[in-house]
Amino acid sequence: MNNATAPESIRLDLWLWAARFFKTRALAKHAIETGKIEIDGQRAKPARGVRIGDALKVMRGEEIFEIEVRALSAIRGPASVAQTLYSETEASRAKRESERAERAAARAGYQAPETKPDKRARRLIRALGDIDAT
Repeated sequence: MNNATAPESIRLDLWLWAARFFKTRALAKHAIETGKIEIDGQRAKPARGVRIGDALKVMRGEEIFEIEVRALSAIRGPASVAQTLYSETEASRAKRESERAERAAARAGYQAPETKPDKRARRLIRALGDIDAT
C-alpha cells in the first residue's frame, strides 16, 4: 500500500481484531461496548476511528495493556505482523508481568491431590464436614 491509498483511520473493532487482541470482531465489539477499551482515556464505540499515535487501554481478562497505535491494518495476519501495529509502554509491560507472577505464586500454594481419597480419607472428610453442622 502506498500513502495515497492508505487509510487515515480504521474502525476500532476491526483494528483490535487485526492486532490479535481478540479472536473475533464480535468479541472485540463486545469488549468495546462493555467499557473494556479506552482511547485517550475515554470510552469508545466499535465504529470509532483509530489513528496512528492514539493511546489505547485494553482490558482483556485479568491483563491490562497500555499501548500506542503504530500502524493501521484491516487484515488479520500472522502474530509477528500484528505486533508491529502497536507498541506497549514499558510500565504496562512490567506491571502485567508482575501481576502474572503474583497470580502464579498464589496458585502454587495449593497442590491438588494426585489420586481420589480412599475410604479412610473420605470418612475423615465427612467427619470434618459434620463439625460445622453441630
